[in-house]
Amino acid sequence: MSEESFGQALRRHRRAAGLSQAQLAQELHLDQGNLSRYENDRQRPEPATVDALDALLCADGELRARATAAPPQTATRGIPAAGAVQPSDETDAMELARRVAASDISAETLAQLEMAFDDLATAYPASSPHDLLPRLREHLGYISQLIDAPRKTLAAHRHLLVLGGWFSLLAATVHIDLNQHAPATARLRTAASLATHADQDEIRAWCYETEAWRTLTSGNYRRAAELSQHAQAIAPTGSSAEIQATAQEGRAWARLGAADATYRTVERVHSLSAHLPKPVPAEHHYRYDPGKAAAYTATTLAWLGDPEGEQHAREVIARFRPTNDFQPWPRRYATAHVDLALCAARNGRLDEAADAAQTAIESGQVAPSNWWRVREVLNHVTAGKLPTAGELQDSYRTMTSR
Repeated sequence: MSEESFGQALRRHRRAAGLSQAQLAQELHLDQGNLSRYENDRQRPEPATVDALDALLCADGELRARATAAPPQTATRGIPAAGAVQPSDETDAMELARRVAASDISAETLAQLEMAFDDLATAYPASSPHDLLPRLREHLGYISQLIDAPRKTLAAHRHLLVLGGWFSLLAATVHIDLNQHAPATARLRTAASLATHADQDEIRAWCYETEAWRTLTSGNYRRAAELSQHAQAIAPTGSSAEIQATAQEGRAWARLGAADATYRTVERVHSLSAHLPKPVPAEHHYRYDPGKAAAYTATTLAWLGDPEGEQHAREVIARFRPTNDFQPWPRRYATAHVDLALCAARNGRLDEAADAAQTAIESGQVAPSNWWRVREVLNHVTAGKLPTAGELQDSYRTMTSR
């Protein structure tokens, strides 16, 4: 562990989460003055408060460890203390580019941050959320430092707010994937706040769409539909945010069993995406890929109980089946097997349902936020007293205990 103090580590994790002192204090119902004293090592919080800070900031026990550690040695002036935290290779390269134009935040630094975000948003569909989160934290911490920098133009400041909004939004999505709802809420609030300050309606719309997905997975389908509609109302016309929010509304109606509303929404999604060019790269999470409509339709119709959902699920599986050790769109492939499993279970084909669910689990691509969907299939298989139900249940337990 590096020679940081508890307060220094707390400040670093707070900034990486994109939170101000006031926002963090509000989240945990703390006095901001106390939080300031914690960060300046003038007061040590109670153990329960340390645990709450560690959990909310996803510090993985680091804050707990530092709270009981001895004070760090003071570094010699101008020389970092031994073991001091150093920037990652990515942000270190950006910092070098910034220092080339020492009087301001250079356009090169901002361009590199944009590319870094695009890389992470493109990696998202095929990457473990555990792997993405540290990189997102690192970049958010770096953006926070740049926002605090005294010398920058108004245009550069607004650009940083937009970038902070996008990184915070993606971090919130990753937290939701991991069922880490307290930090997800904090990240979404930060993203929405930065988007409001930067007058960025697209990010604001994505915030509502993301919250709609989380609300849907918690079982509040009516509220999910309302949030999706609000996202559509503020999203730029024809944008990826508008299309994805429309798709999210359709999922909510399907879970409510509202067939007419579901079919109307499915038609709207296909109409909005029909003439949309394929984005480059197609995997970018915030650029709607027309090919995504098939996967969306499979899930929506499977939830509604429409037999056509099975046909769409099989089409998605055939399209994204691994070839020559290459797996295009691994999450879509896994999700389509869950859709197929649900359709088969509802039609009494429990053996096939169990096989499809097992394939999804073994892919390693079912995020924690989607475990409930596998559980839904497992309930059907268990109720049918299928001989292989025990094997599927064991696989499910292994998956959810990772």
